[in-house]
Amino acid sequence: MDAPQPPKLSDIPGRLLASLRYAWHLILTQGPGRVQFWFIALLIGIAAGGAAVLFRLGINWLQATLYGTDNVRLLHSFAETLPWYSIVLIPVLGGLAVGVILTRFTADARARSVAEVIEGAALHNGRVEKKEGLASAAASLITLSTGGSTGREGPVVHLAGVIASWVSDRIKADGITGRDLLGCAVAAAVSASFNAPIAGALFALEVVLRHFAVHAFAPIVVASAAGTVISRLTFGDVAEFDLPGTNFLAFYVELPAFLILGMLSGLVAVAMMWSIFAADDVVSALRAKLRIPPVLRPAIAGLALGVIALAFPHIIGVGYETTSAALTGQLLWHEAIVFCILKVVAVSITIAGRMGGGIFSPSLMVGALLGLAFGLIATSVFPNVSGSETLYALAGMGAVAAAVLGAPISTTLIVFELTGDWQTGLAVMVAVSMSTAIASRLVDRSYFLTQLERRDVHLSKGPQAYLLSLFRVANVMRPLDDAEAAPEDALWAAIEDGIWINPNATLETALPLFDKTGRPFLPVLSVGDEGTPPRIHGALFHVDALRAYNRALAATAEEEHS
Repeated sequence: MDAPQPPKLSDIPGRLLASLRYAWHLILTQGPGRVQFWFIALLIGIAAGGAAVLFRLGINWLQATLYGTDNVRLLHSFAETLPWYSIVLIPVLGGLAVGVILTRFTADARARSVAEVIEGAALHNGRVEKKEGLASAAASLITLSTGGSTGREGPVVHLAGVIASWVSDRIKADGITGRDLLGCAVAAAVSASFNAPIAGALFALEVVLRHFAVHAFAPIVVASAAGTVISRLTFGDVAEFDLPGTNFLAFYVELPAFLILGMLSGLVAVAMMWSIFAADDVVSALRAKLRIPPVLRPAIAGLALGVIALAFPHIIGVGYETTSAALTGQLLWHEAIVFCILKVVAVSITIAGRMGGGIFSPSLMVGALLGLAFGLIATSVFPNVSGSETLYALAGMGAVAAAVLGAPISTTLIVFELTGDWQTGLAVMVAVSMSTAIASRLVDRSYFLTQLERRDVHLSKGPQAYLLSLFRVANVMRPLDDAEAAPEDALWAAIEDGIWINPNATLETALPLFDKTGRPFLPVLSVGDEGTPPRIHGALFHVDALRAYNRALAATAEEEHS
């Protein structure tokens, strides 16, 4: 037998090109299960982590420039020394800039955030709007730098989604790969934003993808680690909040107090969400009634925030200084209560004013203030069996945030990683579990899913509800020339009885109509303008609708359990 001949030098480029083509094919078709896909996840993690770091640095620079402070973490203390007109004028000018950006680059003058990323994962094969996403990031950066009372995690998550969407479009990724890439980008952005690699990975799985499939876990962890490295190279390996000393839990005797705090936190979280939605409805109604141009809506909100900040500069920006004061017990009981209420009001004004930003950081601040107020009462009433009031602040911070996000697992871990305090896990877990159990029954599971429900995007009830909206009747019906089409006279008879469906409708509308009429098929009819006769396109058969629905459910179950 002849010995195998070594490849000729001229053959090497061709073989290398063939290997690269094969690797690219694996990425496109079997990406989540291949090491090559992890390399893309790593690159996305670096890009999303870099974007999150640049976003944070941009806020710090712009805040320092506008307010003239060297330490933006002590912004509200410094703002107390500024003249009144600066405190009022800065958010107004910021609102004007936000209004111009959003009305110019978005159709609805509304900043995108986490809710749109969740929608993109569920309904759009892991894609989000790119132009609108970049405009929203710019608007939110201005908002957070000029006195807006929201957080940076929402715009950062959507900005990461824009990066993932761009990559998915370039490689023509299918739905599963696109969603996994989106999860990678989100994990890296959250990890870089909060220096929380574990929580970042779980946030992407729990909140955005809403499943814990094994095939998505490895690349998301790789991306999350990459985002954390980028953050630590820039800001160092330090916890976001510095807690002096160690918190101790007085064994099991104190656990009932944390159950009560959890229930209270759940109710406060719901009140916060309802306040935001109510404010948005009221402001929208007033804007329409007074015919205020959309471009001025953020500026008017900025004016309201500036007026409040004259007396309470604690509402300016993300609010980490006040949150830190609550976690270290530096506030009095009445101060914690007042700041908590004012923060809810300020967040509602900012979001109702369509200024952009996220909800996570405000919920951390509200929770820490609530927990501190509760802890001051608990430790004074039962001093012999109570731990530190700062322990209650820590538990309250996690409980309110978890209820708002609908993410008890990742929020609990974020609290641990933000504070570096892993000794009080039992107290935080008890409060978080109780708050999420209560809040999820009073809203549609979370703030983000409730946002989507208000826009008639039904994701909160799971894939069995929202998958129906993905199928247009025109794509499932049998046309008139089909070999097994419905008889045309039977179609006209049903139409005369008022039973028909539009070709642009979805199975979300069709299936209840089948249940109501009991018919095996529905005429698909389009009605034109006056004087134009109606046109029958075909018939939607009940069996075809159920078959398409079952295939979609099976594909979703396969993805979530693979």
